[in-house]
Amino acid sequence: MKKAEFVDLLKEEGEFESKKDAEKALDGFVKAIEKVLGTHESVELVGFGKFEVALQKGKSGKVPGSDKTYSTPDKMVPKFKPGKLLKDVVATHKKPKVNKKK
Repeated sequence: MKKAEFVDLLKEEGEFESKKDAEKALDGFVKAIEKVLGTHESVELVGFGKFEVALQKGKSGKVPGSDKTYSTPDKMVPKFKPGKLLKDVVATHKKPKVNKKK
């Protein structure tokens, strides 16, 4: 789903008066999450999930087909852990079957 489609859904579900209000709410939510994660803190929305920051260890390896090696540094990355309610909602919705042409 693209952002414009999501804003339409948010307007309907959140009972916003206009798409502009719904988009403003979405943008505010995203900016707030970014601001908190930027300070390496977490945001937990009970039932929905937890936004947090985790340390991703650096890697080293070899480039296939050559003798070159590489390494990447450790870095902090955003992480989302879904809550039980969200997991339950997703589990109860069946994925539509796709007819494959032969």
